[in-house]
Amino acid sequence: MAFVVATKPGQFEVRESRNTPAGPRSRTLATFREMSDEVIEKARSRAVKPPSPERLRRAAIRAGAPVEGAPVDRAARATLKRLAGGESLDPMLRNLLLDALAPRVDGDRPADPSTTISDAARSAAGWIGASQERRGEALRDLLELADALPVRIRSEEIGFPRLKSA
Repeated sequence: MAFVVATKPGQFEVRESRNTPAGPRSRTLATFREMSDEVIEKARSRAVKPPSPERLRRAAIRAGAPVEGAPVDRAARATLKRLAGGESLDPMLRNLLLDALAPRVDGDRPADPSTTISDAARSAAGWIGASQERRGEALRDLLELADALPVRIRSEEIGFPRLKSA
């Protein structure tokens, strides 16, 4: 069973306890100042019975350790810091962010119509930052789907009405 303990001021350890013939023992899986994804992965890789990441985060909170925010929160902080430093966003990305953050009315429609963007742009937002490999896989899947669709061969020619010239 994994648990988190404070060692020195500002330092914490993830430990795992186990039973031995000489009694219960614990070994250190990771030492940290702030619980992060890297610390969690290190502790899970060294553990005999790897705990879930959420369980390690809860144990860190119980021990009073600072826990790193979610990746989306870190990205938001970094973006706000850069905007405060004078950088600006591409107008389309700005509109996509405003649309994604806008409160919704009637399920899909934003409450503020000034942030409304097209459905095509909203769909494309899911591909922002996608790797070339991921895009290639999607294209390959799409082409395989197109190959799997049945082809209907028409037995007769398509007739078009004649145009009468005056």
